[in-house]
Amino acid sequence: MTETEQVAQTTSLILESSAIMLVFALIFVTLFRKMKLGATLGYIVAGAIIGPHMLGLIEDPENTLGITEIGIAMLLFIVGLELRPSRLWRLRKDIFGLGLAQVVLCGLALSMFIHFALGVTPAASIAIGMPLALSSTAQVLPMLRSDGMQNTPRGERAFSILLLQDLAIVPMITIIAAMSRVAPDPAVPTGWTLALYTVAAVAGLVVAGRVILNPLFRLVGRLGERELFIVAGLTTVVGAAALMHALHLSVPLGAFVAGVMLAESPYRHEIESDVEPFRSILLGLFFLAVGMTLDLATIAARPLFVVGIAASVIVIKCGLIAVLARLFGNRWHAAIRLGLMLSQAGEFGFVLFAQAAASGLILPEAASLFGAIVTLSMASTPFLMRLTDWLDRREGASADGLDGPEKSPESQAIVVGYGRFGQTVAQMMMAKGIAVTLIDKKPEMIERADEFGTKVYYGDGLRLELLRTAGAETAKVIAFCNDNQDGDLTNEALAAVLEAFPQAAVMVRTFDRVHLMELDQLDLAFAQREMFESAITMGRAALDAIKINPVEVDRVEREYRSRDCERLERQSRSGDLHAGEEIVFAPDRPLPDDQAAPAKA
Repeated sequence: MTETEQVAQTTSLILESSAIMLVFALIFVTLFRKMKLGATLGYIVAGAIIGPHMLGLIEDPENTLGITEIGIAMLLFIVGLELRPSRLWRLRKDIFGLGLAQVVLCGLALSMFIHFALGVTPAASIAIGMPLALSSTAQVLPMLRSDGMQNTPRGERAFSILLLQDLAIVPMITIIAAMSRVAPDPAVPTGWTLALYTVAAVAGLVVAGRVILNPLFRLVGRLGERELFIVAGLTTVVGAAALMHALHLSVPLGAFVAGVMLAESPYRHEIESDVEPFRSILLGLFFLAVGMTLDLATIAARPLFVVGIAASVIVIKCGLIAVLARLFGNRWHAAIRLGLMLSQAGEFGFVLFAQAAASGLILPEAASLFGAIVTLSMASTPFLMRLTDWLDRREGASADGLDGPEKSPESQAIVVGYGRFGQTVAQMMMAKGIAVTLIDKKPEMIERADEFGTKVYYGDGLRLELLRTAGAETAKVIAFCNDNQDGDLTNEALAAVLEAFPQAAVMVRTFDRVHLMELDQLDLAFAQREMFESAITMGRAALDAIKINPVEVDRVEREYRSRDCERLERQSRSGDLHAGEEIVFAPDRPLPDDQAAPAKA
């Protein structure tokens, strides 16, 4: 076969494999979404069907699994974009307290369980138990984001544990290498060298974020080319992932640090929207590959063993995480929900089991068997999440013991976010005797409002189920008055609200001009930048202080509003922040004063 024929055959194989994966993913994800079982389980089942152990339509899932792990890196990058360093510092207790305790105690408990239940050596027990202590970042974080829970107390604690688990991969690799029965590969760093590489890589990414990434995106923003934003965003994720992979470190951790470094960038919303489609498809393909690696013959040969160990892992992790969460201040019902959410084993188990097999600690057949156990535990998560939703509805209480909106009386309007903005909106409606349900996810804000005799209900107002319990299906107005500093008022989240409650006038307080442009295609009843009107009021006051005639002040305001509206329309149509620059007032482009009234005496 000639080289040209080989290239043609490879291209044909790639196209056929891609078409097969996408078609089966489309069918099963749609089906599982209809059954309300979640997209993740749909991807896993589709992968199992087309994989080598069933229909055999895809022969080499390991290669697909390796490539699509970049989807996990993109997920962590987007999470990093939503976490300002100040907020990350605020979570340090949960990350290094609750997270560290979870990894250590679950790792020890599962290692002991494997040792006594299966009678394997201590070294093999540790090599199996430690990976099982890790949960699935790729599964839990998308669920938190889709449910609008990533910024709730429960979501933040789940994220803190998952982040510490990513950090724990390095010492786990070191421990497995130290127990190895095979001579170490001199090309692979181990022990303190690996730890030093981690510190150096993270420090390097922090410096790169300050010195290179932020200036780079400012330059791209000035150029106004959307394609450059996409290229720059992908370059950031892939570059950070490549650096960490070359050093044999956690690829998602590198992408997460890069995201945190851009969290304060004014372009973070645009970066997120550009990377999100790639993240979605690659993460979906990752779960397809996980399904393809599921050795159905192994499960069929020892079904009770696989199901029993998977169930034991879920019970042990759920119990320990719930107890730890309770010790860290959670109420019992919230602690149990957190335990259920993180009870599955995670995708990094595949990597660590493979290393344990290469180190001679476990047989390759055992690595495959426990890989099937990891996959089965991940497949159970959508069902466990339905259980937590049922518990939420049944108990009618928030994660912090505060009243949820299901206890609110019937009202005509729902105000989400009861800060200084939401208070004004709500009080203006109350002035006309309109019943308003107030929702906020900050316990301190709820307690402060209670001091003034105002009842605010706890919850994330972007969760459709929570809005339904608040009476959104009959509400005439749903006003989102939260500041969006954490980026939760996304196009996708608000589109879901509009679709679910078409009878309501949905109103949004947007963060800035870029955020307003992102929402331009939605059929919102009202959307306005949070500082726009107050800035115009101050501008009028400044002109008045300079003794400009009031008639001319009115004309300046009208002209500014008109030009700003026209510029916003041009920017939204083109996606270019520089569109309409020529109509912006500037020192060399004042408002023509041929009709100006005389200044005040």
